[in-house]
Amino acid sequence: MTRVTIGSIARWEAGSAPSTGCPRADIRHPGGYCEDMTESVTQESVDVIVIGGGAVGENAAQYAIEGTDLTAVIVEGHLLGGECSYYACMPSKALLRPVDVTGLTDDLEGVVPTRLDRDGMLARRDSFVSDYDDSSQVEWAESAGIRVVRGHARLVGERSVRIEADDAAARTLTARHAVILATGSEPSIPSEFDGAHPWTSVDATGVVETPESIAIVGGGVVACEAAVWLNALGSRVTLLVRGSGLLSGNEPFAGDTVLDGLRASGVEVVLDASVTKCTRSDAEDTGLGRVHGGPVHLETSAGTVDVAEVLVATGRTPRLRDVGLDAVGLSADDVLHEKLPAWLHAVGDASGDVPLTHWGKYRARVIGARIKAAATGAPAPYEVENPPVPQVVFTQPQVAQTGLTEASARDRGIDVVTAEVPYNGAAGAALLRDTVSGKAKIVVDRETRCLVGATFAGPDAGEQLHAATIAITGKVPVHVLRHAVPSYPTVSELWLRLLEELPEQLRRAPE
Repeated sequence: MTRVTIGSIARWEAGSAPSTGCPRADIRHPGGYCEDMTESVTQESVDVIVIGGGAVGENAAQYAIEGTDLTAVIVEGHLLGGECSYYACMPSKALLRPVDVTGLTDDLEGVVPTRLDRDGMLARRDSFVSDYDDSSQVEWAESAGIRVVRGHARLVGERSVRIEADDAAARTLTARHAVILATGSEPSIPSEFDGAHPWTSVDATGVVETPESIAIVGGGVVACEAAVWLNALGSRVTLLVRGSGLLSGNEPFAGDTVLDGLRASGVEVVLDASVTKCTRSDAEDTGLGRVHGGPVHLETSAGTVDVAEVLVATGRTPRLRDVGLDAVGLSADDVLHEKLPAWLHAVGDASGDVPLTHWGKYRARVIGARIKAAATGAPAPYEVENPPVPQVVFTQPQVAQTGLTEASARDRGIDVVTAEVPYNGAAGAALLRDTVSGKAKIVVDRETRCLVGATFAGPDAGEQLHAATIAITGKVPVHVLRHAVPSYPTVSELWLRLLEELPEQLRRAPE
């Protein structure tokens, strides 16, 4: 084993791993940088400490110190880059894209239909997660002036964090300005699955053994997307949905469109099906993406289901256990209700905010900029009040939504006007595929004449979303927006169709 030490940072050559010192430089971190915990002082002060090294934590640290002499440390016990990089966004989208391309060639005259290559799909996934090696992420952090410390961190006092790691001396870091909790979230597994070792989203994105059959419990984004790629990989998929439709919280037509797409692809979708009992023989955690034991027997309100594996996608919970909140007189409820002292911040899934990577990164940028301004005496950064939250569901077809739905806007007491058109109502959309399903809808505040929400369900719907997000964030009234000319023939012409559906008095400039 070869080790080169630069200051207190030690680098182990790829393929080797130390027996002591760096607790996480194992097969998941070949060639990675890691603090040499055994050679470090036991106490130290830095400007900003970030607990959790996912994409959100990385952004918070970067924006808190960039362009200054401030110092930041990220404490991470697993892979730097977090779930988004290795177990969520990147691997899932890497798996879904080939399915989308195959679906396109199956539905476009003039193109020879293609076929999926299972091994190729998994190899593509592995390349996007860097074979679960985070060395490039660590190198980026170091290049941004952010130190990475491996281990488990917990609060032990005001601005004080204790870090522990296997085979390493514990240390205490004190933050001169701020501590940021960016610990993410973890799957919520109902008690009905105790002892069954069900798959979670981590196993689904990290699939190694394709189950002959699988039941997916849930009707949200994770469940719907996983149903697409597992079905494409060859599993017989049964989607068990507790409610009466998919993607609750979206416009109803969005869930209906995805439901039709899943059923057309061969996925069995059972609505109003609550799981009451799960039993399994020889249940065992056999490793990432491998079948976790014998056959699974599910008892549901809609009947029994027998499958080779079960994936539970019933939501996530902020990961706030064992971070030392009690040491500073706080509880998880205080974090979720933003009842925190000025030196402590929570961001991303850990804060209970919308559990989306891009939204968590946005909030991290805002919080990081606030910390930097306060620490350096610079003016407070510009912020926008209540910007819209965008989201894309990468099913077939896609669903893209930003801002408020009609129902949520009315719940807030907003007097709204809506417009809805079929997704194939624009020539550009009709050119995408021979069969185009779905709709587009905008929600407009009658008083301000500004968009407050938009939803698109159809092929490549995600590409239409940012225009809506900009319109809402910029508070562009619809009588101005209608002068933004879409190119022909593109899907963007849906905007023209939608604006034309609005009442004439809204489309005219106010007198």
